[in-house]
Amino acid sequence: MAHPLSPLAHARATLALGLPLIGSHLAQMSLHVADTVMMGWYGVTELAAVVIAASSFFVVFILGSGFAQAVMPMVAAALAEGDEAQVRRDTRMGMWLSLGYGLAVYPLFWWSGPVLLALGQRPEVAALGQDFLRIAGLGMIPALLVMALKSYLAALNRTQVVLWVTIAAVGVNVALNWFLIFGNGGAPELGVRGAAIASLSVQVLTFAALAVYAGWLPDLRRFRLWQRFWRPDFPALRGVFRLGWPIGVTGLAESGLFQASALMMGWIGTVELAAHGIAMEVAALAFMVHLGLSNAITVRTAHFAGAGDPVALKRGARVGIALSAGFGITMVVLFLVLPGPLVGLFLDEGKPGTDEITAFAITLLALAALFQMGDAMQVIALGLLRGIKDTRVPMVMAAISYWLIGIPSSYLLAFPLGLGGVGLWLGLVIGLAVAAGLLMARFWLKVGRA
Repeated sequence: MAHPLSPLAHARATLALGLPLIGSHLAQMSLHVADTVMMGWYGVTELAAVVIAASSFFVVFILGSGFAQAVMPMVAAALAEGDEAQVRRDTRMGMWLSLGYGLAVYPLFWWSGPVLLALGQRPEVAALGQDFLRIAGLGMIPALLVMALKSYLAALNRTQVVLWVTIAAVGVNVALNWFLIFGNGGAPELGVRGAAIASLSVQVLTFAALAVYAGWLPDLRRFRLWQRFWRPDFPALRGVFRLGWPIGVTGLAESGLFQASALMMGWIGTVELAAHGIAMEVAALAFMVHLGLSNAITVRTAHFAGAGDPVALKRGARVGIALSAGFGITMVVLFLVLPGPLVGLFLDEGKPGTDEITAFAITLLALAALFQMGDAMQVIALGLLRGIKDTRVPMVMAAISYWLIGIPSSYLLAFPLGLGGVGLWLGLVIGLAVAAGLLMARFWLKVGRA
């Protein structure tokens, strides 16, 4: 029988926790894919409006999600210390901060039309985008509360429910889109507003399902999560805020790198931008695996830190890195050996321009093979650092890697040095590799002293 601290035992435990999280991340991504496909069936202008509005919502969401993400390592550490009251306190205040952030940013969504116009969108796209965000923006609060509950349940090793609720949400979203966007089944045809109502409804229903599970499951009742939820707890609030806001800024820095790359690719050409979008979708699907592993590693690292077991912490970290690296290598081989079939999943061969888009997307997937390992290692390193409650210095490292090194490298290689789209992606490779190196070095220096 394997020793509790053997690499095999660590691998099993990490995968048992991580696989449902990976599945839920993939299901969450399919929500976005379903919205894009169904709006594309409805109309081109409506699709453009929903794409720009949804990406704007996502940027605001990422910044505010740090408080919810902070719940995961804090609850895991409190549980390892045997402090059940602290589990409840940290989770509640993570939800309080999420609630406050959601209320604070809603005016941005209400008056999003002028913002979208200022960002260079066409008037009809900006108007439809505002229609979408005035409704979908109400979903910021339940979306952030869902993330806080997912963090709480993941820290308690209850990841299966997160997976099944997310899968159910995909089905509900597709059904509501079918009725409300197109006016099927006697429902009103609402177009963009229908998509927004569907998104809001799914977020509210997902929150309700997880809230009921977290509050009434017999094994979880001892935490009394909803008992006197309205009572403020300022020490816990400060703790979650201190750990959480740098996580949000770190996420914003990374998503900003990819948003900037899309913007710059649009300067190069339509074919290049289409190819960029396809290659990014493929790379993003692979990234969901590393993200799920990173979440699992955060919980396990926080548990070992809370239990005061540095030997298990370091061994678990090495196993987590090896699992992510193994999958990353598999994806590198896949991107290099089978790029054509992967790209072909996203294109209709009969349409004009398909050959040019396919050729350039295949080139970009070869570069995605290069940044696959950097992307994997930076998100794993962030997971490890969050597990030991280290978020401020990693935030600075991420901002430097992406904004001072990654984006300028992309620009210089693409435009002054004339490498075009290939140069843009080489800049992504450089930014992610620097982030991976800095963040991994930070973790091992920290635990080396522990």
